[in-house]
Amino acid sequence: MATDLTTPAPSRLDVAPIQRRTVRLLFLTQIIGGIGVTIGISVGALLAARVAGTALAGVAQSAGVVGAALLAVPVTRIMAARGRRPGLVTAYLVGAVGGVLVVVSTVLHLVPLLFLGMLLFGGGTAANLQARYTAVDLAEPARRGRQLSLVVWATTIGAVAAPNFAALADATTRGWGLPALAGPFAFSAAAFVLAAVVLAVLLRPDPLLTARRLAAAESPADPGAAPGSSARRRAGMVAAWRTVRDRPAARLGIAAVAVGHLVMVAVMSMTPVRLGESHSDADVLRVVGIVLSLHIAGMYALSPLVGWLTDRLGRRPVILGGVALLLAACAVAGTAGHHTPLLSVGLALLGLGWSGTMVAGSTLLSESVPTADRPGVQGLSDLVMGLAGAGAAAASGFVMRAVGYPTLTLLAAIAVVPLVALALRPAPVGAADELGRPADEVPDEEE
Repeated sequence: MATDLTTPAPSRLDVAPIQRRTVRLLFLTQIIGGIGVTIGISVGALLAARVAGTALAGVAQSAGVVGAALLAVPVTRIMAARGRRPGLVTAYLVGAVGGVLVVVSTVLHLVPLLFLGMLLFGGGTAANLQARYTAVDLAEPARRGRQLSLVVWATTIGAVAAPNFAALADATTRGWGLPALAGPFAFSAAAFVLAAVVLAVLLRPDPLLTARRLAAAESPADPGAAPGSSARRRAGMVAAWRTVRDRPAARLGIAAVAVGHLVMVAVMSMTPVRLGESHSDADVLRVVGIVLSLHIAGMYALSPLVGWLTDRLGRRPVILGGVALLLAACAVAGTAGHHTPLLSVGLALLGLGWSGTMVAGSTLLSESVPTADRPGVQGLSDLVMGLAGAGAAAASGFVMRAVGYPTLTLLAAIAVVPLVALALRPAPVGAADELGRPADEVPDEEE
């Protein structure tokens, strides 16, 4: 930390190579972390259904989402005080501990330990989510959408293949004496540890601390921009909410991220169980792997294009495009019946809609608040997003058991309506959301 804080203030020319190196490193660790996260997602509901029953399968999935949401608070506090590197490393290591606990809980058939393990496993998701903000700490304003989306896209390489690796991991670890579906979580834990080590060694200088030094050099009259200033104290959720409350663009950014994630989690988390109704135990893991691979491809594969559109067309149009895709996904998946190819199309559209709301919403949020407030506001965004997704995941198991998968998709579609209303509200005059300027350069908006 001392090295990051005591080096001379950088110039814009100094920052460019640091940014390129940071994005390349995040690209690598997103691949590694994406493998770990997606293996857990692909088998989590099936494992929980076997250990705790179908009704609690959604609760187990929601535990991972809740874990990611709750961990966003301490992780962003660490980032605000010490930089991105310690926060990301901590999140990945907590996720690794969670993966180990899931394996132990399956061996001992302990349902409470399974839920605790899934809760901590969310650390891997928290790290993956915060990495997207790390990518824009030093990005030029006009390229923020593309830089953020490039890091999101990196997850594709590991995540698309990960569900299929789950079958290999399961077969391999059964030979070691582990129960069915437990072994993939051991592989996930190893991936998280590897990502943590790579970041701990190579993410230097820290991009957030460098951005603060740059902001302090360019705006010496702003005490909040300086390292060691009150910026560290702005990571609290109450302060973050006050910052967001006063900025309509920031509110829309958080709403887009949270609602898009809620709809995606609600439909996706119960899709493996839906597939299990029409496929044998011998085939279901392979089929789930294929369907989720297409879903994850929709989430990440086109994110560079989504980022380019975000910079080119503006944040609001891309958010509305994401909403349209989410509605189409719910319609297709809800009417697919047990027709697996059609269900796969619905899940791919679901992922693409999520990409639109996530990339455009995250970019809009980051540029709508001052530099000193960003870690706390970004943590608030991930907290709200995670809790929204957790509620959807927890309810999805009960909804599916009571009224079925088609009704679940209908309810998910209805949840999108408030976001449509918010996004269609006229943007305040002088707002930063379509201009790509930092909030530091834009006057506070008044409604």
